[in-house]
Amino acid sequence: VHQSKLDFFCKLGYGKEDIRKVLENLGQEALEDDVLKELIRMGSKPQVLESQAEPSPLKLVARGSCSTTPGAKWLGEDENDSSDYLRPIVIDGSNVAMSHGNKEVFSCWGIQLAVDWFRERGHTYIKVFVPLWRKEPPRQDSPIADQHILEELEKQSILVYTPSRKVKGKRVVCYDDRYIVKVAYEKDGVIVSNDHYRDLQNENPEWKWFIEQRLLMYSFVSNRFMPPDDPLGRHGPTLNNFLSKKPVLPEPKWQPCPYGKKCTYGNKCKFYHPERPHQAQLSVADELRAKIKVSLSLGKEEEKCNRSP
Repeated sequence: VHQSKLDFFCKLGYGKEDIRKVLENLGQEALEDDVLKELIRMGSKPQVLESQAEPSPLKLVARGSCSTTPGAKWLGEDENDSSDYLRPIVIDGSNVAMSHGNKEVFSCWGIQLAVDWFRERGHTYIKVFVPLWRKEPPRQDSPIADQHILEELEKQSILVYTPSRKVKGKRVVCYDDRYIVKVAYEKDGVIVSNDHYRDLQNENPEWKWFIEQRLLMYSFVSNRFMPPDDPLGRHGPTLNNFLSKKPVLPEPKWQPCPYGKKCTYGNKCKFYHPERPHQAQLSVADELRAKIKVSLSLGKEEEKCNRSP
């Protein structure tokens, strides 16, 4: 009896020690209702209710992080930083800046224009790669305009400096193009540059296909960043589909036949005939043969009906 009552109230969520105290006070033969009243009077609560009443402990999250689950981070960004439907953007900072500066000045304002253009479209993962030596004071042979923009983009975790150092007075610069292509390839993003990266195409066949299919060229028109509406040519995808992970296919538009009802191509005609939407596109000769067969069959049926009593 003691064990059965103990199991019964344990299933209700009460602690074994509280149940044993009540059974010792009331006796082993006490009714279940009396035991339950005594447990309530003692202030004992089921463990399920206690867990619901207690607030969940707060979890400390690193400042600036979007999720509490630890994951592999690269360049200070999570894998889900970019939106669900837009591709990550990797910008060749040197190429963009020199293009905006008319190949004479390293114009940091051109980088800002490109970043703002992609921000307005909703891209959240944007990376700009610039050699580290561009942080140095400008010289006559390499002038830099609006250098403070680089510091602002670096604070926003958008600008990434590729390493460089000096050895015995000579500057040793790492190949920044390799960084650009590698990051864009791993993130399955888009490269913004007017460079074709032919040396890297010959180095890796996978990179060759990626550069051919994911290179977004551009132009500057009166301080306006303008990529083409057809990045891969006239017969390629539109700019919106090129920058989207899930492209939207356009609805097929059928061009009406210029000959209309006088068309003699029939089912071989590649144009649309609105006068016969649900009919098989037969040639004129086939249509005439079909009509003759129908008329002959109707004539035979009439003869049979007349002969029958």
